[in-house]
Amino acid sequence: MSTADTSPTFTSEQARAAALALTAALPWLERMRGAVVVIKYGGNAMVDDALKRAFAADIAVLRYAGLHPVVVHGGGPQIGAMLTRAGIASEFKAGLRVTTPEAMQIVRMVLTGQVGRELVGLLNLHGPLAVGLSGEDARLFGARRRGAVIDGEPVDLGLVGDVAEVNPAPVHAILQAGQVPVVSTVAPDLDSPGDVLNVNADTAAAALAVALGASSFTVLTDVAGVYGNWPDPDSLLTRMRVEEAEELLTRVESGMVPKLEACVRALRGGVPEARVADGRQEHCLLLGMFTEEGTGTTILPGQEPIDRQHASEDAR
Repeated sequence: MSTADTSPTFTSEQARAAALALTAALPWLERMRGAVVVIKYGGNAMVDDALKRAFAADIAVLRYAGLHPVVVHGGGPQIGAMLTRAGIASEFKAGLRVTTPEAMQIVRMVLTGQVGRELVGLLNLHGPLAVGLSGEDARLFGARRRGAVIDGEPVDLGLVGDVAEVNPAPVHAILQAGQVPVVSTVAPDLDSPGDVLNVNADTAAAALAVALGASSFTVLTDVAGVYGNWPDPDSLLTRMRVEEAEELLTRVESGMVPKLEACVRALRGGVPEARVADGRQEHCLLLGMFTEEGTGTTILPGQEPIDRQHASEDAR
């Protein structure tokens, strides 16, 4: 079959719109060509079929445009559903899933064998692009157990950890081969050889972005962005500094805390730009990287004030 046989068919009006969009994106393409960009995949984008396909298409476009995307994913909804099917109760403490050895088997299976494989398959519909790996592979991640404190008392979360070490070599090898790494966030326990820990995907993605020297870090979420005064829609922030993000950590809603913490970790580690993107919008990645308005909230380093902080009526 010839290339012409497989090419999309456009009307002249559609072709003109596509040409205008490409030329409008040219400054961003010039600036970002060859850049490593780390994206944490989650929220509605991970469970809605249309959003899954749109996300995979965005990643393919980034790769074919000359960027080097790296995708890190969690899988909370899928893990919960599989635990229910297996008759294992889901328990959360301080917002974190308590992970018993039985639950860890499910976590490992779902992340590496279901969520990761599905995304690899969707990406590979656009060409031989994606390679799946986990934090266990080539010891990409090393983690240490973490607990939590509730009402002043320490609680045991089981096989839950935080990334303590990153070995970016396996990801570099995949990038050098011209492919897209798709990373599942389970990691070997540095203090207990043979054990594997369930690691928060937001924080793991930020740690990997720092280790790779990424040019951009994006976290997908299920809201329009970061709000200065949730849920007031007029308090949606489009741009902010890392110092403001750190201050907001004391008063944002609990679901935003790990995402904002991850952005702060990435920026403090040298990543020049972080973004909390609205994963409910198709093609939010391309909008965020290649347009002036974008979607969600962009967070930048430095202390200089930013002129435009709140979303316009059109953006909302």
